[in-house]
Amino acid sequence: MVFLEKTNDKKESAVFSVILAAAGKSQRFIETKANKPAVKKIFASIRRKPVWLYSAEKFYRREDVVQLIIVVSPDDLAWFFRFYAEEINRMFLLVVAGGKERADSIRNALAVVRSDVDFIAVHDAARPCVSKLEIDAVFRQARIDGAAMLATPIVGTIKRVYDGQIVETVNRENLWEAQTPQVFRRDILLNAYEHQNTHPTDDAQLVENAGYAVSVVPADRSNIKITTQTDLTLAETILLHQNDSILN
Repeated sequence: MVFLEKTNDKKESAVFSVILAAAGKSQRFIETKANKPAVKKIFASIRRKPVWLYSAEKFYRREDVVQLIIVVSPDDLAWFFRFYAEEINRMFLLVVAGGKERADSIRNALAVVRSDVDFIAVHDAARPCVSKLEIDAVFRQARIDGAAMLATPIVGTIKRVYDGQIVETVNRENLWEAQTPQVFRRDILLNAYEHQNTHPTDDAQLVENAGYAVSVVPADRSNIKITTQTDLTLAETILLHQNDSILN
């Protein structure tokens, strides 16, 4: 199967490749789907559209994105190609098999990133509610600093728990919860992965470990990551109220 590449006449705007991380097992999501067929969260529907597609279309519609890559589990690869063939062709979507760990999956995607892009954005496919304004802001900050990510300050009281008992109340001052997209200058992210010696939970951690500074762009807490069944209802409400909502 041959797929065309998305092109853009405004070369100065065509600088971003976006990787959608969608190869997770969705264990917590499946566990909350009692008495129903198991389905991974990225394939769950919000108004008859899968979660991953909301995320993908947020980036496909941008003039400054020239490549869109999605990483899915090897177990889902054949099914994904067959079931979403129309969407793959419409969005010039490049589908890549994931690896054992998240970092392995992103590494597989980096291997097919176009050589003419200057920045690479990594976004959780399970975050369908990221807004256009948030994407604009983090893309802009990455252009300035080379590495930037969305995050929100921790507002609740944090308890460290061991064996069901509180062992510590954690000072939340200067604590932020990481979100995506996380955006990096191409050479920074490639260099960080070249020297990878840990299994990071996100790409910013890997970039930090490589010695680079990562700027934080304040985001809204509505940029939720789908984790449980309840999150689907919340995400639908958020999408309905977004100015850039793509609900049909």
